[in-house]
Amino acid sequence: MEARIDYYANPVAAKFARYINSAGKVVSDSTLPPTVQDLVKIRASQINGCAVCLDMHTKDAAHAGETPVRLGLVAAWREATVFTDAERAALALTEEGTRVADGAGGVSDETWELARGHFDEDQLAALVSLVALINTYNRMNAIARIPAGDYEPGKWG
Repeated sequence: MEARIDYYANPVAAKFARYINSAGKVVSDSTLPPTVQDLVKIRASQINGCAVCLDMHTKDAAHAGETPVRLGLVAAWREATVFTDAERAALALTEEGTRVADGAGGVSDETWELARGHFDEDQLAALVSLVALINTYNRMNAIARIPAGDYEPGKWG
């Protein structure tokens, strides 16, 4: 598979990527736990079928110490006992926030309240921003058909 567009060679695409990468730094520098951030990126990417994001975020999470068991169970987190209540709340919000076009009605009050019980206001802002951001990356990569498989942890900083 070959990418339809080179984000780094095209000036418009490169400029856009720089802006959203800056937005991503706001989230990564927040107090939202890095483990939660990794799980959110992986789950949204699974839902959206973004191979390049899955390649990147599973490898980065493993490099940061995430276990193979937890990585393998993200897609079935509801039935898995290896996630904390806070992680489960973040995964529920991620799923509902990612599937808004599926007619599910967006994020339910129940899911929002569950997340609110585990995260402070700044962390919630980071969580919502991260769900929006990873969905943006997923769509960019899916539309441009960016190939996956050759990512090395830390490649993008």
